[in-house]
Amino acid sequence: MSNWEDEAFQTRWNWGLWKGLLSFAKPYSTLLTFLGLIMVAVASVDTLFPYLTKVAVDTFMVPKTLQGIEGFLGLYIATMSLQCVLMWLLIYVAGIIEQGLIHDLRRAGFERLMDLSFSYYDRTPGGWILARLTSDATRLGQVISWGLVDMVWGFAMMVAITVVLFVLNPVLAAITLAVLPPLAWASVVFQKTLLKWYREVKKLSSEVSASFSEGIQGARSSKVLSREDGNRQEFGVQATRLRDASVRSAWFGALYLPVVLTLASLGTALALTFGAPMVLSGALSLGTLVAFASYTVQLFEPIRELARVLGELQQAQTSAERLLALVSAEPEIRDRPGLEVAKEPPLIGRVEFRDVGFSYVADQPILEHFDLMVEPGQSIAFVGETGSGKSTIINLLCRFYEPTSGSILIDGTDTRDRTQHWLHSRLGYVLQTPQLFRGSVRDNIRYGLLEATDEQVERAARQVSAEGFILELEKGFDTDVGEGGSRLSTGQKQLVSLARAVLADPALFLLDEATSSVDTETERLIQDAVDELLKGRTSFLIAHRLSTVRRADRILLLEAGRILEDGNHSQLMARRGRYFELYTEQFLDEREKQLLDSEL
Repeated sequence: MSNWEDEAFQTRWNWGLWKGLLSFAKPYSTLLTFLGLIMVAVASVDTLFPYLTKVAVDTFMVPKTLQGIEGFLGLYIATMSLQCVLMWLLIYVAGIIEQGLIHDLRRAGFERLMDLSFSYYDRTPGGWILARLTSDATRLGQVISWGLVDMVWGFAMMVAITVVLFVLNPVLAAITLAVLPPLAWASVVFQKTLLKWYREVKKLSSEVSASFSEGIQGARSSKVLSREDGNRQEFGVQATRLRDASVRSAWFGALYLPVVLTLASLGTALALTFGAPMVLSGALSLGTLVAFASYTVQLFEPIRELARVLGELQQAQTSAERLLALVSAEPEIRDRPGLEVAKEPPLIGRVEFRDVGFSYVADQPILEHFDLMVEPGQSIAFVGETGSGKSTIINLLCRFYEPTSGSILIDGTDTRDRTQHWLHSRLGYVLQTPQLFRGSVRDNIRYGLLEATDEQVERAARQVSAEGFILELEKGFDTDVGEGGSRLSTGQKQLVSLARAVLADPALFLLDEATSSVDTETERLIQDAVDELLKGRTSFLIAHRLSTVRRADRILLLEAGRILEDGNHSQLMARRGRYFELYTEQFLDEREKQLLDSEL
């Protein structure tokens, strides 16, 4: 089982887990206390109604008189009015607590996601994370708020009814309440199995959510590869497993309630069986027997509610386990204590990899004893086959991952002796697949510097030759790019992404195959902009098309995490080594493609 599916979750009731979850309820302690008092008041008023029935039977029905009925009716109406006000209060207060808790849980989860290292996302599917912040957060907010309401009310009702029954007739009360011990035993027996099955349902639900997410994101690939039928079959298997597990869970949960009601209903039978002879003998008033019957029936409701809440708590524990696992997840990359951003110097641009080793998976090294010295203002291009370590070097430089051995120094200082903010705020990073966010073109460019003015945003677009196509859009800079930039072409998205990086005015510039997915004309625009922007900045480029790295100060040909060749374009071509072979092959392929295109 994958780590994200089951992270050593508890197999029994975990008080420590609930203690951690209830820490989110601390800001609402005053409201929770007020809500608890309301529920005690509601339970107390509910307990009055059967007693009022006893008074009506013994005072009016048995003597067959209506003397004093007006005062009794006034008291009854006042009691009902009070209950209505209390019910309104409890719904209002519980609703505030519920929505506040859901908000706080989701915010805590999202803030933690912003802090977590890339390695967390490598091993955790997006669907799993989405389920934690949506359905799990909602369930926990409901359980803590409304579950508290029902539990306090249920316990208060049971205590109040028990006290009243013993006051009315201790012997008959002891007989009537004899069903409570077996009822408690049944609840304990059902608990373990319910918790196990609810956890299985949650795990399968996460898998289905992950499949939904992958299906949406990979819809285009599925169409191109004609994988629709295969995807339907795979999803059908997952959905069927979830349905079957949910049915089994519901069946056992449904069995629990009849058992509770059967045991509880025995109380009414015992009250009538032993109480009727006492009425006939004059040892008990008819009104008292009617009250006993009413109280035993009324006792079903808190018992039923407590049983339901117990089942919901058992379900919610799996939600709590998974959401708190996300909220409490520790980033693998953390700033050392005592580092202060305000005291950190500007970044000059000298970069050194010193005996660096790294592996994503244990015993499968990507880099071993990797050394590299880059002077300020140099442009470095990494080329090589897929898996040679190009992107890994960039990720380590950005401190998205930590080296497993060795160190990376910037301006002579280990990156671990600087804050992540110091490094990331001075980086300009353009990805191979540009990531845009829903909103306008202007908003997406401003994402690089949130306080930038409209003039600065437009100047950044001009610097990367993006202003031309932007002004041709329906609303220019205010055009909505759609989800993920779906309304723009790949080249247009890349230019917007480049403008965003430029706006931040970075000291270090990184381009990860930024032109691999664009047409030749857009590639030329990007290349011209990059050449101008990289002047005076230390830069690292990963290029699929070798023609884009010809003007780099140094070209490093990597193979299996090692530098095989190092030099500028002219030097490497003159050496007639592996770089010469790759460049010649790619040049011939591109010329052949151009000739074929011209003939068509």
